[in-house]
Amino acid sequence: MSSLHPVKVIVIGGGAAGFFGAITCATHHPHTQVILLEAGQQPLAKVRISGGGRCNVTHACFEPTQFVQNYPRGSKALRGAFSRFQAKNTVEWFTDHGVQLKAESDGRMFPTTDDSATIVNCLMRVAEQAGVRIKTQVPVAAISHNHSNTYPFKIQLKTGEILESDRILLATGNNPSGYRFAKALGHTIIPPVPSLFTFNIKDQRLQDLAGVSVSSVRVRLPQAKLEQTGPLLITHWGLSGPAILKLSAWGARVLYDCGYKSPLQINWLPQEHPEQLKEHLLALKSEFPKRLIAANCPFDLPRRLWKQLVNYIGIDEEKRWSEISNKSLNQLIQELTQGSYNIIGKGVFKEEFVTCGGVNLKEVDFKTVESRCCPGLYLAGEVLDIDGITGGFNFQSAWTTGWLAGQSIGKLKDI
Repeated sequence: MSSLHPVKVIVIGGGAAGFFGAITCATHHPHTQVILLEAGQQPLAKVRISGGGRCNVTHACFEPTQFVQNYPRGSKALRGAFSRFQAKNTVEWFTDHGVQLKAESDGRMFPTTDDSATIVNCLMRVAEQAGVRIKTQVPVAAISHNHSNTYPFKIQLKTGEILESDRILLATGNNPSGYRFAKALGHTIIPPVPSLFTFNIKDQRLQDLAGVSVSSVRVRLPQAKLEQTGPLLITHWGLSGPAILKLSAWGARVLYDCGYKSPLQINWLPQEHPEQLKEHLLALKSEFPKRLIAANCPFDLPRRLWKQLVNYIGIDEEKRWSEISNKSLNQLIQELTQGSYNIIGKGVFKEEFVTCGGVNLKEVDFKTVESRCCPGLYLAGEVLDIDGITGGFNFQSAWTTGWLAGQSIGKLKDI
């Protein structure tokens, strides 16, 4: 590209994707000068708080075609990307740099220290060793094409200082300023809306049950024809847990469009077919006629939840199985398998804030994550219209797109 000066790369955004891109570039292309700009006081802020302070680095699934199924948006673009750098490579990279990861029973992977500082310190150390210049509290005001012959990009800082570079990696996460920069350089922005959130529901069936969990339920948004199966947690404000979070991710746009007001159908016993359920309850009525219905739950459900559902359909606490009518039996089956609740709003999933939306993926070459609209501009992480469900998938797309950017951004080109 230039025999007059080394390739100057500026990374905007000091999160997972920005750091991984900067490290990869500086390591693989020693002729580059890599400067990382972070607007905040501390880089890697999201890494520090993720996973309750433990950092859910990735997910223990090492088959890319299976891995991509965990992305409501971006799965097609990531399929090829994961064939080059996937979860297995992430584990190897951290191992090579002195950090051991462990997989939990649900597949989530954390450092064995259970401390996100282990990941933060590793990335900071490796970046510095690779020669990356890290500048914090340096917010960018604007990016534009530079008309000087030396450097194609001009970065104006909010301090008034001007920086110039050959190439830029935009890794600003879901920050509105990042979308503004991408748009100014020719990109289409798909409006960002929240993904991964809990459901606010006020319903007498859930009253006083905060903290109660069910190991496997099926939750459904009937209007959107979307459903998910998994663990569910009843909270003070409504519902949470993996099944709800996954449903919120797949239904993010639909729920946004309806103002987070929607019917929700819950099948508390997804492993049971309604006909078999009826046979089971009739057998119970025959075998244990004198048992109290409310006090004897015949299924693997929390007793308090069972009692609430029984009471809700009007079965008296003193009523015995021998006394249940066919109508009440059918109502109970309906309640257990197709209970209808009303979502009235959304909550926040811990400190983690994930959005769907961002730079249109058609405008990015996913072999290199270079912009198709603006040569020399690379994009990684959540600034792209990619989002995964909970479980380490959002970090993996950050590591992968950061790695792809770093591999390509420092290459010498003939111009």
